[in-house]
Amino acid sequence: MANDHIATYLNDHLAGSVVALELMENLESVFAGKPIAAFVAGLRVEVEEDVQDLKGIMQRLDISESRTRKVSAWVTERFTELKLRMDDPTRGELRQFESLEALSLGIEGKRSLWMSLSAAAEGTPQLRIADYQRLRQRAEDQRARVEPKRLEAAKLALKWDEEKASKNA
Repeated sequence: MANDHIATYLNDHLAGSVVALELMENLESVFAGKPIAAFVAGLRVEVEEDVQDLKGIMQRLDISESRTRKVSAWVTERFTELKLRMDDPTRGELRQFESLEALSLGIEGKRSLWMSLSAAAEGTPQLRIADYQRLRQRAEDQRARVEPKRLEAAKLALKWDEEKASKNA
């Protein structure tokens, strides 16, 4: 049963990485030619490395990738993209902000993954197969780089427009 729990947990995070990578590719496409696209492209390379690390752990533990979870992740990303498009059809500030916020939360989830595996490895020698400290630190570094971009996008997207507020009153 415990092995099933580990398999489920790792596959859930692998599915989350599918969503994150699709979201990042979308950000690059929507904001092509803008600084945010180049920033996300560089970050995506690191996230792809993290995915390879996760797949390596799964291989060492002889855990198969769940096709069902990967398909569910793909569908989730499509719904996310639809939501972002509906929220901001102009592909403007709100879309960038919400995309960066989702990305930031995903990175935090990845940090939690590495911390959880590290904690579990204390009592489970089979899980002592990766440098979880290094992986956690990389996630923290990624989030530290995304956070200023997210907050800058928040300033633009969530700016109060007094003129529009007066018209709606």
